[in-house]
Amino acid sequence: MTQSFHPPVRTLMGPGPSDVNPRILEALSRPTIGHLDPAFVGLMDEIKALLQFAFQTRNALTLPVSAPGSAGMETCFVNLVSAGDKVVVAQNGVFGGRMKENVERCGGVAVMVQDDWGHAVDPQKVDDALKANPEAKVLAFVHAETSTGARSDAAELCRLAQQHDCLSIVDTVTGLGGIEVDVDGWGADAVYSGTQKCLSCVPGLSPVTFSERAAAAISAREHRAQSWFMDLDLVMAYWGEGAQRAYHHTAPINALYGLHEALVILEEEGLQNAWARHRLNHEALAAGLESLNIEFVVDAAHRLPQLNCVRFPAGVDDAAVRRQLLQDFQLEIGAGLGPLAGKVWRIGLMGYASNQKNVLLCLGALESVLAQQGVPVDAGEAVAAAQATYASHA
Repeated sequence: MTQSFHPPVRTLMGPGPSDVNPRILEALSRPTIGHLDPAFVGLMDEIKALLQFAFQTRNALTLPVSAPGSAGMETCFVNLVSAGDKVVVAQNGVFGGRMKENVERCGGVAVMVQDDWGHAVDPQKVDDALKANPEAKVLAFVHAETSTGARSDAAELCRLAQQHDCLSIVDTVTGLGGIEVDVDGWGADAVYSGTQKCLSCVPGLSPVTFSERAAAAISAREHRAQSWFMDLDLVMAYWGEGAQRAYHHTAPINALYGLHEALVILEEEGLQNAWARHRLNHEALAAGLESLNIEFVVDAAHRLPQLNCVRFPAGVDDAAVRRQLLQDFQLEIGAGLGPLAGKVWRIGLMGYASNQKNVLLCLGALESVLAQQGVPVDAGEAVAAAQATYASHA
């Protein structure tokens, strides 16, 4: 007879999902109520307000899409891109390529602006592309590229979109809660994220927010969105204002309990404190990795503190190291994607997993496993380097 599934206890330091705060796990276990229950409608209003806090926006059109971050991405594109629309897409990793896929599936034309993986999006290239394509309707880019650990200048890119009378679509799946995301300050129009990264919630929800400009463009569409499930004209009848909500779909009620708790935790800590915590743990990890002669892919000015993309030493068996970390230390780190596959590790310090204990565990485990692979390692040096960083900030 098939038995109940009991997963092993892991420390998740890959590109996501991240470790889930026990408070969130408890919230998920609370009694399920109906998706139109007055108590649940009140919770929906609180989630919207908390998401506005996290995104730093007053946008009325702010909600969690009932599916992972990829669905948040698709929600933005299917509501704002029509057949024949030209969209400038900046790509510096995997997820810019997924934006291109969305444009084309909406019947749009993608004008690609390419930057090397591991580099930030070049605003000058974007400006040149917008000048060369004055009919472009949208500029799309990734703020925090999960495949490389690179951070792009969202404020400048959104400014360029406004300057060229374009809407902006911004991917902050790995950014929200870990680094500054300032939707209103940037003047961003459509922004999407995910719950399983720096919010430390379970996978399966995608917070999105739309500016008044974007909402007006959605209302002015001459055709229905190609996706019924993601059509915001329909969804907002459920997630809109007031006590009366029209049934659209059965919301993932318990997952939304978890998101609410995650956002309460973020509010308790404070945005600036959360960003500072991610930065400090990154600096400690970086000090330890550098003592092991492990180099970062991204230059210091553009690194994501929550997603550390590093080149492992020559001669090291990538898969064997990750397998041994999982087997011996219950520790997960991520492999490279695309042209970085087999060349890098992606070490996450996201949300609840961004803490001193995990940094020291990861460095100690890497020391042990690399030594077994024949890499010259001074035992304890990486951990000591990280501890020195913490001491200097005490």
